[in-house]
Amino acid sequence: MKLITFKHAGISRIGAIVNEEVIDLHASYRAFIKAEGKIRAEQIAEAFVPADMNGFLQGGKESLELAKKAIDYALTNKEDEGYKLVYPYNEVKVEAPVPSPGKMICVGLNYREHILEMKRELPQYPVVFAKFANTVVGPQDDIPFYPISEQLDYEAEFSFVIGKRARNVSQAEALDYVAGYTIVNDVTYRDFQRRTIQWLQGKTVEGSAPMGPWLVTTDELTDPSGLEVVLTVNGEERQHSNTANLVFSVQNLVEFFSNIMTLEPGDVILTGTPGGVGFARDPKVFLKDGDVVKIDIDKVGTLENTVKKVGGGK
Repeated sequence: MKLITFKHAGISRIGAIVNEEVIDLHASYRAFIKAEGKIRAEQIAEAFVPADMNGFLQGGKESLELAKKAIDYALTNKEDEGYKLVYPYNEVKVEAPVPSPGKMICVGLNYREHILEMKRELPQYPVVFAKFANTVVGPQDDIPFYPISEQLDYEAEFSFVIGKRARNVSQAEALDYVAGYTIVNDVTYRDFQRRTIQWLQGKTVEGSAPMGPWLVTTDELTDPSGLEVVLTVNGEERQHSNTANLVFSVQNLVEFFSNIMTLEPGDVILTGTPGGVGFARDPKVFLKDGDVVKIDIDKVGTLENTVKKVGGGK
């Protein structure tokens, strides 16, 4: 299943993509249980298939199974008392699948070729930093380029979203705690990142985490290894690798992080970027106003955003 967050008539809600259409999951489940003759349909729908992604993921596999029933109902009943249950994809604004993650945990230096181009040694433990919810923008949004720097860089990231509270989870059990997979561009202001030994300030500028286009659930994408990752800028290939080249796999990262902290449904974990970032090129190449950055990941999809200079720039 491909889950999205979308906006229509100014209201955000979650949906599922089916045949180029968007199923409003909350409204469809509410209509489904109303058709079964149940009272308090609104309250039941809010509890089991809420309209926000974090709330939905907190329902775990039960909510996912109920969402499938809602989809089946909506495909044969396009409306409920005059309200649409199904929208053409091109009539909605697609937002980041997880617009407000509780935690965004990022792994640095996790592809072997990127570690080498940055002239570092393979890490014994994951290199960890964070991004915050203020950085998240959607697949139809621009990447804002603020006039604080001229060193805006791209980083293609295969990312996963936690679907069940996880604490002290083993690698063998790890994938049971993953809701699904998405793409994040870990946009980085390189000079800000590198002017201290802590990377955070270069990673947390507003709008520096385009995410999407959707969340592919683990019943559709069962194995996160062996996926091709390609990033292009204006059609020119800049990054190309495979998740088989990760030093620390998804399973390893779930185990590692859940032994440090409790992972919650809706937490987003970025697994690191391949080689080919602009900073490591000779000569260095940074993003500029109007550049189109496109990330393709096998079995996940395509995330494409345009760089837009904000406030005049330098």
